Amino acid sequence: MAEENQFFRPVRDFCQRQVMTCSAGDSLVPAVAVMRERNISSMVVLGGDMPEGIFTDRDLRNKVVAPGRSPVELTVGDVMHSPLATIGEDDMLYEALYRMSRLKIHRLVVVDEQGALAGIITDTDILRLQAHSPHQLVLDIEKAASVEDLRALHIRIQNLVLHLSGTGVPIRDMVKLIAHLNDQVLIRLIALLRAERHAGLTDDFAFVVMGSEGRGEQTLTTDQDNAIIYADDLPAADVARLEAFSHDLIGALISIGVPACKGGIMARNPEWRRSLSGWKTELNRWLTTPKPENVMTGSMFMDLRALYGRDDLVRSLREHAFTMLSTDQGFLMRMAQNMTNFRPPLGWFGKIKLEKNGPHRGKLDIKKAGIFAITDGVKALAMEARRLEGSTHDRIEMLVETQVMNPQDARNLIASFDFLVATRLRGQVDALRAGAEPSNYVALESLNTMQQGELRLALEQVARFQDFIKHHFRLHLLRN
Repeated sequence: MAEENQFFRPVRDFCQRQVMTCSAGDSLVPAVAVMRERNISSMVVLGGDMPEGIFTDRDLRNKVVAPGRSPVELTVGDVMHSPLATIGEDDMLYEALYRMSRLKIHRLVVVDEQGALAGIITDTDILRLQAHSPHQLVLDIEKAASVEDLRALHIRIQNLVLHLSGTGVPIRDMVKLIAHLNDQVLIRLIALLRAERHAGLTDDFAFVVMGSEGRGEQTLTTDQDNAIIYADDLPAADVARLEAFSHDLIGALISIGVPACKGGIMARNPEWRRSLSGWKTELNRWLTTPKPENVMTGSMFMDLRALYGRDDLVRSLREHAFTMLSTDQGFLMRMAQNMTNFRPPLGWFGKIKLEKNGPHRGKLDIKKAGIFAITDGVKALAMEARRLEGSTHDRIEMLVETQVMNPQDARNLIASFDFLVATRLRGQVDALRAGAEPSNYVALESLNTMQQGELRLALEQVARFQDFIKHHFRLHLLRN
């Protein structure tokens, strides 16, 4: 197996199964003695059969030795770290890497489907893999000392995707990896800018990403869709500093190689940089006046995810939207109607209709043909359910759990979505290898006979999903 593909294997294949445990009520000194005898640096703290914390040698140094506390008077619970950072044993290894990096920790407790202790995985376990890997890329991003370093790393991300393409990595994992790496670049960029130019910047804001980036579904042609939400009581001087920071940040992103949004949906523009109450007012306008441009903008905005800063601002804004939508479904109905307008380009006998004119003559816009209808239709159902977390995959699984969709229809929709996204990514990879600009367009002749058949089946599934959406939201009641 290629060394990069190791990171798409489940954590269960790498974690240590033999884990020393203790209870929160155990005396600290005997627990430390066990750690010394076993030559280990941590113990998992169990509450019954469930892990509830972890005790490490670092906790001993920082919470006992440094403040001069007497260890004989302490229990493990007095110094353990809780809440516990965990990862599922079926999650991919790169997700463990990303979580350790994001939380700035060296180990994760591995749990099974019931949340019971299954093992532990450390950054040392991951470092045993060869250096040329996504893990090394993440480490290099964390060590980046300049915007120029990040520009080079952005190119390396593209090269990694080119290398992994066609190696059998599932498309769901591929797009999550792209999103994770892009997140890391942006987070490091913010840290660099704050240290070098904006040391006095307030912490009372959230930098949010939206659209495909908000869902963690990026491919190789994603541009910027971002905004800033700041606290209502922020002084004018801090608001001004945020404005200056937003201009530097977006400019640096463009210089790294992340294209500007053609529609101007970027935090440096005043309409995408507002206070919490200002955003609530703007949401009110979108949701109560569901004309086409408000529906498109509001739909994209509802994918918002806090990439940096105060997540509570995002939660407050989303709850505000949910409350409004629960009293008036007009916006959701118009949003559903809009996705049904993007009918799959299927003609008689299942023939796929292609662009007739322009620079993309003879090609298919795979996003308009099916991807958009799936992501927005699923999003409308998730908004109605007040459960917008995660990717389109996550949302479909939630809709099955809440019995909005039946399991077979959900499996068919996921398969169709994955095929369409994989086809788009393959087309983008081919374009880059040919020295062309990646886009959402795919040449039908680039697909073999079997792939063309799968494409027709996927588009037919999109049409069935649109019919489901029409019925679910009773779109026959709408007046044009």
